[in-house]
Amino acid sequence: MYELPLIIAALDKIILGKPQQIRLALACLLARGHLLIEDLPGMGKTTLAEALARVLGLNYQRIQFTSDLLPADLIGVSIFHPGEQSFVFHPGPLFTQLVLADEINRTTPKTQSALLEAMAEGQVSSDGVTRRLAPPFFVIATQNPLSQAGTYPLPESQLDRFLMRIELGYPDARAERELLRGGGRQARVQGMTALASATAVLEWQQRVDEVHVSEPVLDYLQRLLQYTRTQPDFPQGLSPRAALGLLQAARAWAYVAGRAYVQPEDLQAVLPAVAEHRLRVGLDDQGETGRLSRRLLTSVDVLG
Repeated sequence: MYELPLIIAALDKIILGKPQQIRLALACLLARGHLLIEDLPGMGKTTLAEALARVLGLNYQRIQFTSDLLPADLIGVSIFHPGEQSFVFHPGPLFTQLVLADEINRTTPKTQSALLEAMAEGQVSSDGVTRRLAPPFFVIATQNPLSQAGTYPLPESQLDRFLMRIELGYPDARAERELLRGGGRQARVQGMTALASATAVLEWQQRVDEVHVSEPVLDYLQRLLQYTRTQPDFPQGLSPRAALGLLQAARAWAYVAGRAYVQPEDLQAVLPAVAEHRLRVGLDDQGETGRLSRRLLTSVDVLG
């Protein structure tokens, strides 16, 4: 029997001082979403992705996004075999279980959009043929802040395909001291033992679907949604798809916490990660978006 607390404890030893981000990443996977990590280089984005894949026993591919990367480099190509007188498809790195799309905003919009069908539909199309991606299929994309040179902003349609967006940020003094004493974490990641499997992840995802949501919690969720759609300080409200994602993320957060029911606190815990990139009004307004998220949580009464 695989246990989530053991998996979380193993990840806490690799990504020091970031328990909230670790649990959000795990909840995002169990909610069948995709994760965007936006932060400065060297904050541990790649380490988190690889550690998550190794501890869960998932097949893992890292794709370094560059300005010359082509869609075929992600999906794969069909190559003609003279002996067989036919084309044979050679799958690209998207045909795996956990994909790290590293520095996704370093490549062109055309290549960025190649991820869209895979993320939204769990399939890719090449040479007129649609090919399914085996579940669980989870994309962790990283991007540097848009203020840095050489970046291409993700289109809104693709941003919306990420269930969550998080930042890791600098470690606190205690975590950084432990990091300095123990050295880099890459060697430890390589030595991690799988504590789960793809089959277990699929089972957990099914159990997340069964987490109970009461009518009062749904009322609270609808009040949150309505507030974003009616208050003038919010340039755009949360869509029905965002609402469904927020509810599923709250279910996953409750399941990770060991509960079979959703509390209002679960919605509050996941709302910033689910809502902030959908409430953005510009390309580099993280601070403004954070203010809106905080206002939303403080202005809407849990009890109505």
